[in-house]
Amino acid sequence: MAKQSNIRITPLGGIGEIGKNMTVIEYADEILIVDCGLCFPREDMLGVDYVIPDITYLRENKHKIKAILITHGHEDHIGATPYLLPELGAPVYGTDLALALIEKKLEERKLKGFDLNIIAAGDSFSIGSFKIEAIKVSHSIDAAVGYALHTPAGVIVHTGDFKIDYTPIDGKVIDLAKFADLGNKGVLALMSDSTNAETPGFTKSESQVGETFENYFKKASGRIIVATFASNIHRLQQVISASKRFGR
Repeated sequence: MAKQSNIRITPLGGIGEIGKNMTVIEYADEILIVDCGLCFPREDMLGVDYVIPDITYLRENKHKIKAILITHGHEDHIGATPYLLPELGAPVYGTDLALALIEKKLEERKLKGFDLNIIAAGDSFSIGSFKIEAIKVSHSIDAAVGYALHTPAGVIVHTGDFKIDYTPIDGKVIDLAKFADLGNKGVLALMSDSTNAETPGFTKSESQVGETFENYFKKASGRIIVATFASNIHRLQQVISASKRFGR
């Protein structure tokens, strides 16, 4: 029997910072990359528009790269794709919305010929020694997933960004049952990403945000100004629905 290889996990960004998410997962002579994000510059980075991960290690091991898995379509997870994909040349797997956003970025830079593969939550597929399951998670952008990576050395779970919301606007609840099932069977490593997870308490459901909009729209006599992430489509829809309901 051949000797079993170890798993190597190398973060190239996204650890202890918000942005630049990119993680290299290596088994034997095969590499999977999870996300390809950027971060925006600090105040002292004058003249810098954005910061992308250092891919020196990936350049040196380009022949090992099998695929790039995308968890969702936020800039800190896909923003570096138009700058790094031409160098890496690997096939990309992600949900329809995430890949549509990546495709638009590539078009803007007149880049063509990349292998973009649409997957959906619940899908299972194999890449080299890895068997991959895409798992539904809730987030402030639609079509977000986590991944379970089954390898001969054990299972690695990467949650992607997530929020546990039992009453999301679209009714598509995070698949906690799948995470529980994976845990019962045994997980070698868990990589979990949720902003403010170390802060005590919990975040309200997105449906409760809608109730708050209605309360303010009902009381306000003047102009209403709402600030939100453009990618939070469900929240934008709630603003539009509240506006229509109260004739704003």
